[in-house]
Amino acid sequence: MSEVRRLEVLRAIVEDYVHSREPVGSKALVDRHHLGVSSATIRNDMAALEEDGLIVAPHTSSGRIPTDKGYRLFVDRISDVKPLSAAERRAIQTLLDGAEDLDDVMDRTVRLLSQLTSQVAVIQYPQLGRARVRHLEFVLLAPRQVLVVLIADNGKVEQRVIRLSEDIAETDLADLRTALLGTLAGTPLVEVEAKLSSGVPGVAAELAEALRTLCAELVHLSALTREERILLAGTANLARSTVDFPLSISPILEALEEQVVMLRLLSEMQQDARGISVRIGSENPYNSLVETSVVATGYGPDASAKVGVLGPTRMDYPTTMAAVRAVARYLSRILAG
Repeated sequence: MSEVRRLEVLRAIVEDYVHSREPVGSKALVDRHHLGVSSATIRNDMAALEEDGLIVAPHTSSGRIPTDKGYRLFVDRISDVKPLSAAERRAIQTLLDGAEDLDDVMDRTVRLLSQLTSQVAVIQYPQLGRARVRHLEFVLLAPRQVLVVLIADNGKVEQRVIRLSEDIAETDLADLRTALLGTLAGTPLVEVEAKLSSGVPGVAAELAEALRTLCAELVHLSALTREERILLAGTANLARSTVDFPLSISPILEALEEQVVMLRLLSEMQQDARGISVRIGSENPYNSLVETSVVATGYGPDASAKVGVLGPTRMDYPTTMAAVRAVARYLSRILAG
């Protein structure tokens, strides 16, 4: 049997099954793919593919569907990730260029990727350990109520309203902001607590209690900016693919909701020479995800954070891989700018 033709038959089965959700028979392959051989020859090729564990009969019909191993061979044989269309690239650029801050960028990214792929999109927030304090702002809302804002140099903004133990004047609050910003500007977020514990010069003694309260809140906000977390969009797409999950989608939804599993998985995924990483079905080390595939890639200056999609193994891998890689590249460009 021709090895080249065998791979062509596998490719045709994968493409037809992804499109139709129906097991693929030899006659359909001959009719649709012009493979240049008879149905009998295709049946022999399919028998060999089945013997190799690349396709399987889901029931007693003559049709076959790809196995995880078959999808893996198909994905590995994709020599290059095709570029998106000009219209798709413009849509990505237009949407992401309009973002106002990091949270907005993350939200727009997952919504866009979910729309492009019709899957669940997931993005891991950038690793912020190397981010530094860029700006502080204190806004007096009431005599004892202050809005505390911490802005990192990567665009991340954390804010919260706190209550002081005694009234404070706007001029005193401004003095505290000046002193704290002078102490913390350019300080790595991971060092904020240590820096504040060393003292804040230039603060009047009568403002010591307010200073302690503000310092405690800044430590809390700096810890929030370093928290490892992910953002999701398009979870409803799973409900439209229930036929692809013969057991139950509940474990998948639980894994997405808890986030810990996805964070671990994304952190473990290493991209290949094409700049992408694909985990198919049983390749996922977590039982809750054995009926899914995950396509992801790194973004940002060191590509340590990941963006990708999760969906059924019956996935349009070439299109999904292209969308994930393109979105990651635009995202990296925006964050670098």
